[in-house]
Amino acid sequence: QALSEETAQSLKRNVYQNYRQFIETAREISYLESEMYQLSHILTEQKGIMETVTQALLLQANVGEREDPAVAGARRAAAATTDPHTNPFLPLSGKDASANEEGRQRTLTTLLEKVEGCRDLLESPGKYLVYNGDLVEYDADHMGQIQKVHAFLMNDCLLVAAWLPNRRGMYRYDALYPLDGLAVVNVKDNPPMKDMFKLLMFPESRIFQAENAKIKKEWLEVLEEAKRNRVLSEKRRLEQEVPTRALPMPAETSNPFDVDEEEEEAEEEDKATLEEETVDLSLEWIQELPEDLDVCIAQRDFEGAVDLLDKLKEYLSDKPVTQMVRELRAKVDERVRQLTEVLVFELSPDRSLRGGPRATRRAVSQLIRLGQSTKACELFLKNREAAVHTAIRQLRIEGATLLYIHKLCHVFFTSLLETAREFETDFAGNSGCYSAFVVWARSTMRMFVDAFSKQVFDSKESLSTAAECVKVAKEHCKQLGDIGLDLTFIIHALLVKDIKGALQSYKDIIIEATKHRNSEEM
Repeated sequence: QALSEETAQSLKRNVYQNYRQFIETAREISYLESEMYQLSHILTEQKGIMETVTQALLLQANVGEREDPAVAGARRAAAATTDPHTNPFLPLSGKDASANEEGRQRTLTTLLEKVEGCRDLLESPGKYLVYNGDLVEYDADHMGQIQKVHAFLMNDCLLVAAWLPNRRGMYRYDALYPLDGLAVVNVKDNPPMKDMFKLLMFPESRIFQAENAKIKKEWLEVLEEAKRNRVLSEKRRLEQEVPTRALPMPAETSNPFDVDEEEEEAEEEDKATLEEETVDLSLEWIQELPEDLDVCIAQRDFEGAVDLLDKLKEYLSDKPVTQMVRELRAKVDERVRQLTEVLVFELSPDRSLRGGPRATRRAVSQLIRLGQSTKACELFLKNREAAVHTAIRQLRIEGATLLYIHKLCHVFFTSLLETAREFETDFAGNSGCYSAFVVWARSTMRMFVDAFSKQVFDSKESLSTAAECVKVAKEHCKQLGDIGLDLTFIIHALLVKDIKGALQSYKDIIIEATKHRNSEEM
């Protein structure tokens, strides 16, 4: 028995000694995983771009080899401007494009008629099929097979339909994801799990397995190409919506003052239109910003998401507010709302309270950068209050009362001191939040006094023991003065009633004992 207890104590000490190292290792693994996902995503995009450029160069070289060198240059120039069939990267003519799109729309309609629950998609104009195929969905946590699905990639969205086992060739609508908020991540092969890729759609992610490596590669390429085409088409649509203003014609009037006023108004309007056209939103990082924000949120890269938002804010700080800017801000604001919800959840008391106040620093600092310092302060203090309450409840009441009070004071005032230092670090530039901390400190002090009084005064301890316990509490409270926080007056005000009650009770006991002794002597 003694050997068993000694072994248990030894194991417990080893676990406590290595606990911090375990936490740090898990945190580093999480960061490394998110970085690997980002690198995989970037490499996939770079590979697609390189293959597109290679195909274009090979096509130009083949055309040059077939023709006479003297006329090759002239013919390539003419073909680039007149013949869309010699260059697949040029737009088709109106007739060919409409015929091609009608054919793809008919194919899409034929396929979607086999999917139950998606009649609304059949009535959507301008939607056509890009790619489709069978996939197998796996659980993202346990990597267990969930179901067989059939995916339909369209020009603006991805439809996932589940197989109906009792009806061959028929599917049931499962989910529809717009390409604007969809991110594709390659999953490294880990036999027997191979030929997989992940789709990130905040706040969820799904893993699919292709039939073989070739089909997986095709899915990754067509998804990236469809997203790029979607961005380009959206850009063209926004550019076409900008009204083209004609030059103002001078109005015939007999009043020369009216002519001057009209010319000034026309110049101001032309200047405003020119300002609208000068906002360049065609930069690649701006076009991919909503998608990059979704990826950062899904991978819990909160710092990266806020860095992107700060970069956009700085870029648009001196730009006029045009219609395109408003639409971009609307998309970004939705991501900011999602990011704020995730950060709020990180600070909720329902999360693990281990790690001390420093564990909340990451979420608090990002909320402050988002301009949510008041909410960050409120959530931080609620989190710490729950942690202090849990620590007090976990104290075991055993042995002498004075020993328990020593433990209680050490746990409470150490937690209060750590919280005050972390608060001062996190909210150094937000002096308006310090009043909230003082209010919080008073409420937690009340919680401490309740536990203190219940053990010292309600249990009818001797006056000397109670006095020693109060002395211990006051000594611990004075330690807060090292950081400029003096709460001794609060602990005096909260304990004065119980102290008076104990003195009165002790006084009554002395009086009763004196009366009893006098009666015996008489």
